[in-house]
Amino acid sequence: MACQQCGQVHRQEVQYCKRCDGPLQSRDVDSLQKVWAWLIAGMIAYIPANLYPMLLTSTIGKHSESTIIGGVVELVEHGSIGIAIIVFVASVMIPVGKFIAIIYLAVSVQRKSKDNRHERHKVYEVVEFIGRWSMIDVFVVAILSALVQLDTIATINPGIAAISFAMSVIFTMLSAQAFDARLIWDADRTQT
Repeated sequence: MACQQCGQVHRQEVQYCKRCDGPLQSRDVDSLQKVWAWLIAGMIAYIPANLYPMLLTSTIGKHSESTIIGGVVELVEHGSIGIAIIVFVASVMIPVGKFIAIIYLAVSVQRKSKDNRHERHKVYEVVEFIGRWSMIDVFVVAILSALVQLDTIATINPGIAAISFAMSVIFTMLSAQAFDARLIWDADRTQT
């Protein structure tokens, strides 16, 4: 068992670290509580991310604001269907999918579900992998805001939804990281 503070590895029966005298625990006993807290925070932040404007655009006296879904609709209207699909998948389907996957994992562990432990572990790995790419929308908004600053001709600025979306992504990443994947295997073993 590894010490959570210094990393020193000990035998299972040892209760305190020999190096730093910290308490040793095999599992994070508060893992699910942290998962639910971060997940709920992420879901709450996702609501204003979809209600408020993501981009504030000004071009020669014309001012427009677009939400995530509004931006997808505008892209479709302008014939950029491929980009609209990418934005929709990255901004709507992936975050909602992450919410559902984390809820599935947390509930299955809490209920000590009989679902296949390999399937649940694969779901966990997918959520972890996707977490690395979840900030792509925020990066696009930041790049557009930095590149398109032509004073009176055209400007693009991030809206409040960009901050909310970034917070939602960060909170769901923290939720996934707080999940102790070993609990998947523990829950399955208790069924046998």
